[in-house]
Amino acid sequence: MLGHIVDQVRASRLVQLLLVLQRRGRTTADELATELEVSVRTVYRDVEALGAAGVPIYGESGPGGGIQLVGGYETRLTGLTGAEATALGLAGVPSAAADLGLGSLLVAAQSKVDAALPPELRARSTRLRERFLVDVPGWFQAPEPVPALADLAAALWDGRRVELRYRRAEHLVRRRVDPLGLVLKGSAWYLVARARRPDGLRTYRVGRVASLRVLDVPVMRPDGFDLAAAWTEIGRSFDRDLRRYVVHALVPADELWRLRHALPDPSGRQAVDSAEAPGPDGRCRVTIHSESLDVAHDELLRVGRALEVLDPAELRDALHTTGRSLAAHHYRAGR
Repeated sequence: MLGHIVDQVRASRLVQLLLVLQRRGRTTADELATELEVSVRTVYRDVEALGAAGVPIYGESGPGGGIQLVGGYETRLTGLTGAEATALGLAGVPSAAADLGLGSLLVAAQSKVDAALPPELRARSTRLRERFLVDVPGWFQAPEPVPALADLAAALWDGRRVELRYRRAEHLVRRRVDPLGLVLKGSAWYLVARARRPDGLRTYRVGRVASLRVLDVPVMRPDGFDLAAAWTEIGRSFDRDLRRYVVHALVPADELWRLRHALPDPSGRQAVDSAEAPGPDGRCRVTIHSESLDVAHDELLRVGRALEVLDPAELRDALHTTGRSLAAHHYRAGR
């Protein structure tokens, strides 16, 4: 499997080399190595590979020399429309392209890209799609309906403010926001937007948008806004704000792994990372963050007898009561 992945990485680099030469014309091996972040020796090997694949490419040594394509050779993406080029940005996540109404455009764009590649690279691209698939939703997570997604994506693309009718608990609320980005997290889509309030960014689950109206007001995107960085910080803030119920417990050092299975990430990882040095009995003191007494109770039951809660006392009492109830129930059932 590793060999196949290496082949695909090399195929991607060969296409990049070809496109660089189309854009820049005659280029030295040193310049290509710098742009592609590989060694000069690798550049020469890739030039040989392109030549073997039928690409008219050659190099000249000495002052004024370099590597170039013969006779203005170009790989053209014939007939690739603007919408198809946009869809190519989601080539690795076809389910997301389908949600956004770009599924058929993505198929058409991929076909045109394949037709433009030399035969050997076209075969590698086909093998990649035959052998590797990114399936974003987790097990038992059915995608939720997102009827507003396509219109919301269009407003985002056009840079237009929107008015949302948004389900919050049992009520519908209205919000006017500036869309800044859409994120697919697991099987759910989220809108990252700037609300017309001084406290900055907001996130909205797209499946809860009952309706939207696109306003003829341009979005003023913050200078230097980075969607990936903003989403990372939103995730950290969400976890900090949501999981404020702090639990201290003892867990045997050789059973810390159970926390990773019982707790959602990043809480499970953070609990393991918090482990102090084992005491004389081989147990480590850990700090666990959860949402509430009830959620902590249910999560820590999954750890079983490996864990002893030190505090809060209310959680110890709740687990003790559940344990007694389970023992009594199964004792009666077994008689």
